[in-house]
Amino acid sequence: MFRALEHCATRLKLHFMANVALRSPSEKVGGLFYFGRMLDKIRLHAKGELPSDYHANLGTGFDEKCVKFLRVDYDELVECVKQGGSDDEILDWCCAVGRKPTEDDIYVWNE
Repeated sequence: MFRALEHCATRLKLHFMANVALRSPSEKVGGLFYFGRMLDKIRLHAKGELPSDYHANLGTGFDEKCVKFLRVDYDELVECVKQGGSDDEILDWCCAVGRKPTEDDIYVWNE
């Protein structure tokens, strides 16, 4: 899964990075690739700062794969993020509401 993300990031060269504070999908939160980037998109969208090119993919693509992996509802995650909290606190919420992935699960997700 991560290799596909890495390929997309390399191909696109993240041309919005100069204008938008989106972290790389390879940065980890709680050992998970991509989760932090999804939170960045949610936060920026809530503030009205996410470029419109990203809007159609909110909650789909890798966002959808990530919330399915954690077994949480995307809209509920958005509400949790809007309430505030650190990345780790939001991941803890996901683990409490959905599931806490094992080290093996995380290894597979990151591959």
